[in-house]
Amino acid sequence: MWDPQTYLAYADERSRPFGELVARIRVDDVRAVVDLGCGPGHLSHVLRARWPGATVVGVDASDEMITRARADDDDPRTRYERADLRAWQPGEPVDVVVTNAALQWVPGHLDLLPALQDAVGPGGAFALGVPGNFEAPSHVLLRDLASRPDYAPHLREVVHPAAHDAATYLETLARPGWAVDAWESTYLHVLQGPDPVLRWVRGTGARPVLAALPPDLRARFESEYGAALRAAYPERAHGTVLPFRRVFAVAHRTA
Repeated sequence: MWDPQTYLAYADERSRPFGELVARIRVDDVRAVVDLGCGPGHLSHVLRARWPGATVVGVDASDEMITRARADDDDPRTRYERADLRAWQPGEPVDVVVTNAALQWVPGHLDLLPALQDAVGPGGAFALGVPGNFEAPSHVLLRDLASRPDYAPHLREVVHPAAHDAATYLETLARPGWAVDAWESTYLHVLQGPDPVLRWVRGTGARPVLAALPPDLRARFESEYGAALRAAYPERAHGTVLPFRRVFAVAHRTA
């Protein structure tokens, strides 16, 4: 289960990569846009602003996220559907497919990319963005702590997110009839308040681990993990800096 409220705690910081991704899509005549892994729908307004004449369809596998999106967004140009992006297919080709901060949760997602590209009609674009920080302290500490004997028996089925570098996405997407732009950016998010990095990862990368632990172990895990994060990301006078690498690719269909 996803908690939209926890996820949205840092909505502004999480939104910046999406705006950068959409800005690199060089398609203007757009009637239909699909956002795969739309979450609580808080970024649909970015798509509507970029393509005011388009219909936007947000797709997410989480009931909680889709419920929140429908409750918060009543724009008639947008609708939300619950579906697993691994099985999603449009009824007909669309102009733009965007997926941001979702594919990292799908093991083997490189194999899905050709089918997602094929959902785009001639002259359209497929765009993806994924976190690229899985070797950062926030994730290394999480995996190390989860592997300890007192926690590991409860976490055998937990899937940890993973993604690839920009070069790998370029090679996968650069099929005949496609022009691909791939790049990486590292954002230095300055977070405020107590345990801000813990609050950040609690809504995303740490969510499956915390959800799988029984309540007594969950509290202890959070305490130990929080202490490790405070040491790895010390608070400064201006706040706590969280470096966050993101990976992007935009494939434009040329034929």
